Order: sequence, then structure tokens, then C-alpha cells
Amino acid sequence: MFLLGPALLEVSARKILTRLHKTHGVPALAAAAELPALSAALDQHAAAVRDILELGVQDAARVPVSVLLAGYARGLLDHVREAAAEHGMTSAAPGDLGSWANADWVQLRLASVCLHPSQQLA
Repeated sequence: MFLLGPALLEVSARKILTRLHKTHGVPALAAAAELPALSAALDQHAAAVRDILELGVQDAARVPVSVLLAGYARGLLDHVREAAAEHGMTSAAPGDLGSWANADWVQLRLASVCLHPSQQLA
């Protein structure tokens, strides 16, 4: 019997990741093409995300990667919302390519979610 719950979870995850790719992934990759230091920082964040998903999530192999990535991104966004007033954190992507040179940890981590091999667009 086909379970609708997991299918809906994957659809929801795909929507989250598509939105994140548009707001953070595409602009960050465009900026990284011009800023080698940004490219290196994104690679480091992407490796950390990969390690967290592979080593830090129990039974990760049984959950679709898109669901894990979306859950991780949502957790970051929830944390930023809670800390925004207290610490002035933001999850908004930098406004232009040059601003990515000064992107903060959260912005880089969100962009790096889009660099996971499962998220690479053909």
C-alpha cells in the first residue's frame, strides 16, 4: 500500500529547497564564481552539512536526502527567527554579488545546503 505521508513530506521538502536555491543558492554560486574566498567558504560549509546529515542523523540512510536537507534548513531558519531580535541575525541572502564577500555564517550555511550533490541541477 502506498503511503501518502512520505510523498507529501518529499513534496514539501522540494518546495523549501527550491525556494532556498532561488534565494541563496543561485546568488551565492554566481558570487563564488568571482570570489575565490567565498567559493572556499561555501565548500567548507557544504562539507559540514554533508557530515551532519551522514553522521549526525540517526537512520539518515532511510530518509530521503531532500527531506533531511529541508529539515536542516528549516531548523536554521527557526533558530534565526528566535535569535533575530536578540542578536540581530538574519537569514536573508546578501543583496548583490559583492555583499556575499561579507556573508555571515547563517547565510553561507543556507547557501551551502544547495551545494549538496543531491541538489545539483542538471
